Amino acid sequence: MNDPNAPDPAVRQALPIGLLAAAGFLSSAGARVIDPLLAVISQDFKVTVAASSIVVAAFTLAYGFSQLVLGPVGDRVGKLRLMLGALCGYAVFTGACALASGLPMLIGMRILAGAASAGLIPVCLAYIGDAVPYERRNLAISRFLIGIVLAQILAGPVGGLFGEFIGWRGVFLLLSSISVVVAALLFVAMRGLPDAVGTKTFNPTHYLRLARSTNARLLLLAALVEGAVMIGVFPFIAPFLHQEFGLSFAAVGLVLSCFGLGALAYTRAASRLVPALGEAGLVGCGGGLIVLGLVATSVVRQKFAFVAIEAMLGLGYFMLHPVLQTRASELLPEARATAVSLFVFMLFLGSSLGALAFGGAIAAFGYRVGFAIDAAAVGLLTLWLTRLVRRRPE
Repeated sequence: MNDPNAPDPAVRQALPIGLLAAAGFLSSAGARVIDPLLAVISQDFKVTVAASSIVVAAFTLAYGFSQLVLGPVGDRVGKLRLMLGALCGYAVFTGACALASGLPMLIGMRILAGAASAGLIPVCLAYIGDAVPYERRNLAISRFLIGIVLAQILAGPVGGLFGEFIGWRGVFLLLSSISVVVAALLFVAMRGLPDAVGTKTFNPTHYLRLARSTNARLLLLAALVEGAVMIGVFPFIAPFLHQEFGLSFAAVGLVLSCFGLGALAYTRAASRLVPALGEAGLVGCGGGLIVLGLVATSVVRQKFAFVAIEAMLGLGYFMLHPVLQTRASELLPEARATAVSLFVFMLFLGSSLGALAFGGAIAAFGYRVGFAIDAAAVGLLTLWLTRLVRRRPE
């Protein structure tokens, strides 16, 4: 008997999901792998960790603001073509990081690598939107997310291992080498794959159309708030665990990798959960798990419990977030990369604002009260999103 949830052969042919997942892995790993390397980099360049941490912001800022440029470029030249160029740029600039003679050069190369990385995940999501009917798209995006999940699981431990035994330069060389292989495979595969090309020049009316659409405005606002109360807050669990329980940064990294294990559990169960729960059910259950995880973070006194808490947060987030990503891929079908990149930009902006706000909250009230406040905010957001996704995409 045929599996009703399996994509048809035409969709499979137009969707090189393994290559897309590999591109997502590289983009996510490029952002996350640097965290455990900061101490080693600061020692090599004889600067403080605070000074070397600029290499983290250099990548993420370039990644966020490049969305507004690369989305329209993908619609103009073709999404696979943009991905190929982004992978080549990622390979060159990430490899150049390994050759940096000083902190200023490393920062400059991280800026360029972050800008190149911006042409991967959002463009992959837009290509999935082109290739897969809406009814099947959430499942396809869940499979694509496996690459990002693996990066979240492996980036910290691999970065720490290389940093301790091989050196931080080896991490960048490894990522650069992998991106060369993925780019070569994509180049070969592109010859047999469709690559829709939209407007031949940048069309600012696409942004105006999104601004006039009620569905688009609400979804972009949802992305902003989601970034603020989830993506902007989750990173604070690491310093909380270190301060509250005295865990080493290596131990903290292992605990945080359980977020990825929870996310991986979702990707394996998505083919059953998506049709069983529907979009509203996924958002409601996912948001509920995040609320429970944040409440537990604010009250639990046993450090070992955070293995389960992180897994719960990962499962909840990956139940909720792909629904919004799927909706974003349908905002502007004729300029899909523009719409998805704007959605990602709003996530980035929200996460930056949320990190600033949560930093102020923990300064005023402490970590535990801050997480409790955020749990309430996520609960309200979940109620609103559950109503929002009951509206059919325009």
